[in-house]
Amino acid sequence: MNRRVFGITGWKNSGKTTLTEKLVTELVGRGWKVSTVKHAHHDFDIDKPGADSFRHRQAGATEVAIVSGVRWALMHELRDEDEPTLEAILSRLAPCDLVLVEGYKREAHRKIETRRLDAKDRTPLSAGDPNIVAVAADFAAEGEHLPVFDLDDAKSIADFIERTTGLVA
Repeated sequence: MNRRVFGITGWKNSGKTTLTEKLVTELVGRGWKVSTVKHAHHDFDIDKPGADSFRHRQAGATEVAIVSGVRWALMHELRDEDEPTLEAILSRLAPCDLVLVEGYKREAHRKIETRRLDAKDRTPLSAGDPNIVAVAADFAAEGEHLPVFDLDDAKSIADFIERTTGLVA
């Protein structure tokens, strides 16, 4: 991948979204332009039934853009298409300093694995994924061979991401 991409991965309820949110706040506060990509394993909708854009999609439009003076969004209905690759999604993003990718466990970008003691599945992903370069946990990750951060220590994790992605030397 030719852009700076860093992932946050882990099992369900392991703290991925909370960490991603904290990292965006921390990195933007440091002056970086950050974009995010979130992978969902389930059907989702960002539109509301009855809205004009919803009606356009229901009528069969493949893509619907909603544009205002404050923001714009593009929705793409896959219909019978395959889910796009992460690379395809990244290619559609505007230029930025860093893209944080939440989820996408099986993709080949560098990632930090989140672990929570009370998560349903606590099987470490790092043992089977050479692209996991660190762990963020809310418990002592005994015997881990990778750098381990406290799950709530967004500052130290952001420092690590800046160095790992080459944002800083």
